[in-house]
Amino acid sequence: MPLTRAPATTEPAGDGPGTAPAPPPDPPPPRLPLWPLAAMFGLVPLWWLAGGFYLGWPLFGALLFALLLTRGRIPLPPATGLWLLFLGLVVVSATQLPSGSALLTFGLRLAFYLTALVVGGYVYAVARERPDQAAVLVPLCAFWLGLVLLGWLSVLAPRFALTTPTEVLLPAGIAGHPFIQDMVHLTTAEYSARSLDPIYRPAAPFAYTNNYGSAFAMTLPCVVAFTMLRRRGVLRWVLLGSLPVSLAPAFLTLNRAMFLSLGVGLAVLGVRASLRGNVRVAASLAGVVVIGALAALVIPIADLIDERVEASDTNADRLSLYAEVLRRIQDSPWLGYGAPVTADTVTAAAPVGSQGQLWLVLFSHGVPALLCFLAWFVAAAVNCARATSAAGQWLAVVPVVCLVQIPFYGMANQNLAVAFFAISFALALTERERRAGAERRAGPGSAEAVPA
Repeated sequence: MPLTRAPATTEPAGDGPGTAPAPPPDPPPPRLPLWPLAAMFGLVPLWWLAGGFYLGWPLFGALLFALLLTRGRIPLPPATGLWLLFLGLVVVSATQLPSGSALLTFGLRLAFYLTALVVGGYVYAVARERPDQAAVLVPLCAFWLGLVLLGWLSVLAPRFALTTPTEVLLPAGIAGHPFIQDMVHLTTAEYSARSLDPIYRPAAPFAYTNNYGSAFAMTLPCVVAFTMLRRRGVLRWVLLGSLPVSLAPAFLTLNRAMFLSLGVGLAVLGVRASLRGNVRVAASLAGVVVIGALAALVIPIADLIDERVEASDTNADRLSLYAEVLRRIQDSPWLGYGAPVTADTVTAAAPVGSQGQLWLVLFSHGVPALLCFLAWFVAAAVNCARATSAAGQWLAVVPVVCLVQIPFYGMANQNLAVAFFAISFALALTERERRAGAERRAGPGSAEAVPA
């Protein structure tokens, strides 16, 4: 017996006489502009020349935060709670600072942590609401081009140095602080006088060459992803041409962790492409590997790294600092010491809790803060791994690269915002792909069954 719908015994609400009509739905929030991201990431050479690349970064974060507050109804990326918990633990660890003078550098590191979260939230919101996904990646691609440009300046003019306007305007007591001096006084390359065979290694726009290598490994997958999202246009061809050009300054940094992190990331990408049978990803991966192999034939990178290791005590210094962190953290495991402290290494005095973000967080803020820090990147890697498009799979490499770098490179700088930019965009892209896939499986006319 066929089932029929029983007649309604009451009139539907809102249809009877004298009933007020249903209120109209709330209008969508205003669209966030892209120009703040373009100014922040795309004008890096300008901020570097002004000496404000480091100290001005949190100011851009404050601008983005103000725009988010003005807009309201802010969607948060997955696992944001882990980062908020990390920030809370960092703030509480300030009670362990040895002196009031340490508040300056503590505050700057905290500002970088906050700025990264704001950048991630801003990019996530923008990427969710804009139909042209490639446009959201343009500021990060402009950052890459600035990195290549200043990298080549470091190669061609390694002894270049400049007193910047920011350095002149700062009070002498602040500008003379070694930590601040490295940020506001321009040098294009890092030079270690303690090495037995000192060389100039590209660093600009950063103060340290390790930061350059870290940024290179993070942004390269984003550039490849952009060329897959946008199949035509001048910027696409400029970026493709920049890939081989970028290898000379990157290789000459001699950053072993850069090669390791990028190698692990590309290996993970290759395994995923093989398991999913994604020919396009495999072809692009092969192209990047071939370009790198050809560059290695011209630049004897393996020999240069071997010579550097033999001529310095870098490994011994790092291991002694790591051991000191593990020894001291036993006395303050919950909140750490608030900031690195100076101790003697094999060759010179160096801060305990430096030489890697893992050791910085562990020593400065304690074991719980480190677990939250690592958990955020692990959660990001798991969520991004669900990407199905070729661009999404390339972007999913970024959290993997970060996890490999964390024991070796400091990330309490602009690179943390770079990572949050790329990862938040990848999360939004993956979410959009999953929603579109669910709509296709549900069939035509079922878009209302899948939440936007």
